[in-house]
Amino acid sequence: MIALALTLLLAGCAALNKPLNLALSDGANVPLVEQDRGIRDGVYVGLAFSGGGMRASAFAHGVLEELRALSRSEGDADGVLSDVRLVTGVSGGSVTAAHFGLYGPGSVDGYREKYLITNAEKYMANSPLNPLTLVRGLSGGANGRKTFGRYLDETLFRGATFGDLRRRSKIQTWINATDVANKVTFLFSPETFDALCSDLSEFPLSDAVAASAAFPLVFSPIVLEAHSGQCDYQEPDWLTAARHNPEATAAMVAHAEALESYASGEEVKYLKLLDGGITDNFGTTGLAVERARAQTPYAPLSAADAVRMRRMLFLVADAGTRRDLDWTSRLRGPGGVQLAMSIANSSMGAASRTGYDAMRLQLSAWERDLVEYRCALGPAEVRRLRGSLAGWDCKDVKFFVGQVSFRGLPDDMRDELDEIPTRLKLPVEQVDLAIEAGRLSTRQNAEVQGFLRAAGFIDTDALLAGRGDGPAPRRIAPIRKE
Repeated sequence: MIALALTLLLAGCAALNKPLNLALSDGANVPLVEQDRGIRDGVYVGLAFSGGGMRASAFAHGVLEELRALSRSEGDADGVLSDVRLVTGVSGGSVTAAHFGLYGPGSVDGYREKYLITNAEKYMANSPLNPLTLVRGLSGGANGRKTFGRYLDETLFRGATFGDLRRRSKIQTWINATDVANKVTFLFSPETFDALCSDLSEFPLSDAVAASAAFPLVFSPIVLEAHSGQCDYQEPDWLTAARHNPEATAAMVAHAEALESYASGEEVKYLKLLDGGITDNFGTTGLAVERARAQTPYAPLSAADAVRMRRMLFLVADAGTRRDLDWTSRLRGPGGVQLAMSIANSSMGAASRTGYDAMRLQLSAWERDLVEYRCALGPAEVRRLRGSLAGWDCKDVKFFVGQVSFRGLPDDMRDELDEIPTRLKLPVEQVDLAIEAGRLSTRQNAEVQGFLRAAGFIDTDALLAGRGDGPAPRRIAPIRKE
């Protein structure tokens, strides 16, 4: 009887997030951006921001600042940030990703003051000394959407939905959570919401980001309702093919099975979403799946963008700290909360590395497919898609895929970074340290350097000259050529 009473007590204490997603009554969700996004000067940039609380948000911000500083000029204040066409984020990184995706390059200025140095835990119950917090955490989550999600909406998004994102942005923005029942990455995308018969355009960005950052115990799952049978859902061709294709990737099959469960109306009534880092802390699974299921050699690009593009940068920003070796010098441990955290971090680290490797292989194959597609086009088709044959070279495509992290930074700086906790409120000096780490890691990254030279933003001598001290970015004369 005592055990039953405790169980009922725990069950009644958990924060509960009622589903906000509305039914899709007619047709299907429209794409988040127009397929032809007008690639500028043949340049395409994709960015992936990892989880890690405010540390990750600040590190991602530093990456954006440095990319702009390295490429801006008198006539091009935003530099390469104007060429970002994909941004994907997880947990703390999803805040910066969603903010940049919604507001664009102009939002970089002021983001530190607007969010990074504020108290994003303002409404949260997070004291480990509070018995009620512990009880609610053990019962399913100490905090609901009216804590962090509320703060995000008040501070950054102000009621913005995915429909607003579509109306104002050319940037494909992926927010990644985890479907804990299907054990897969949950992508807030039109295709996913089609399977749910749910209207993505009316879903709040703040709720999606809150789901991406819903670390177990600290937060209750964000809940979505499957409105099965309330729309005319037609499963995509790739899903039908994956069901019968023995060569389909495991990630593709798992994603297809998840969509099937949403649409069936039998297995899933309510989805429970938690931190995206549980399945992929870099947010790169979506791109790997996107390419694996592609019906054309250029997808997710349009045919026009495929012939215009010459240089692509896909950069992953990893704000993860080093291995946790505190308890390896003694016989006992880890135990309790430390054991739970060690298991979670081990799972996240392994999943992220696997996802990153898979993404690199997919991008390498995509580069080859693009060249083959372009070189098979006739002159008339190239002229129609590109507007001109001037300067056309079907083989002139180069992908740069890189990762920026705390590795390679000065030892004393890295030691300080490793001490920054995964919290949503940090001292100003730790925020600024994470920002500077993002800038320094980006500045010295070989793939970034190679891309900026190849895309015509800077020359080798200018890059190696470095920047002077102080906050003002070094402006570099443009040498971009078409």
